[in-house]
Amino acid sequence: MENIYAAMLLHKAGKEINEETVTAVLTAAGVTVDQIQVKALVASLSEVNIDEAIKAAPTMMAAAPVAAGGAPEDKPAAAPPEDKKKKAEDEKAKEDAALEGLGALFG
Repeated sequence: MENIYAAMLLHKAGKEINEETVTAVLTAAGVTVDQIQVKALVASLSEVNIDEAIKAAPTMMAAAPVAAGGAPEDKPAAAPPEDKKKKAEDEKAKEDAALEGLGALFG
């Protein structure tokens, strides 16, 4: 994940995203660099329009579940099994949609 953050930082700064620059950012941050992962990331991003991927990100975030710690909700004591099954299917569909959006980052 740190590799992707480094690439995003370089993109935001208007710098070229290559193995050398990603490695430099990771090293400066004190992260242990895995050259294989860096090479794979740079190769994956070579044909990706990062600006377009970022514009598509809000769509993915809307499908993501809300993090724990939000406002407490009143929940029924026990939901019927059908509701639980439908809810699980809906969550799976949302996860699949979010993962499809991530695929756009890597061509």
